[in-house]
Amino acid sequence: METVVRRLLKSDWDSVSEIYKEGITTKMATFETEVPNWQQWNAKYISVCRFVALIKEEIVGFAVLSPVSKRNVYKGVAEVSVYVSNEFRGKYIGETLLKTLIEESEAHGFWTLQASIFSENIASINLHLKCGFRAVGVRERIGKLYGKWYDNHFLERRSNKIN
Repeated sequence: METVVRRLLKSDWDSVSEIYKEGITTKMATFETEVPNWQQWNAKYISVCRFVALIKEEIVGFAVLSPVSKRNVYKGVAEVSVYVSNEFRGKYIGETLLKTLIEESEAHGFWTLQASIFSENIASINLHLKCGFRAVGVRERIGKLYGKWYDNHFLERRSNKIN
């Protein structure tokens, strides 16, 4: 199965929102408990560096960046989000998306990418490490979801192309 990656379009929202909903259901992908509408989601993420992965024209994953701060000094720092449909996990789609996101982020001047990943989400932590992220530390009891405290692994990747 060939994976095709292309820019995320507004018309992809129905598929993207379903994959995001699957992530919410796992209780180890996001602290969000409801899928936002397109306008809310669109406002949260950086307009460049938004991608979907397709297999046989079906959207099976997406990757996006969100700003870590509105301050100008952090304009080249962004947080990574990668989601893959339950049915297609373990098929290197996340890796394909993350590698595309890294390459395009550097082309758009991002020098640091960071990820905050639930400690239970070993597959995602390993994916990021494989793609050049390094573990910075563990943020203990950083958030509570459905009455349970969660730790997050904090990872970052520094570009060696942007000085």
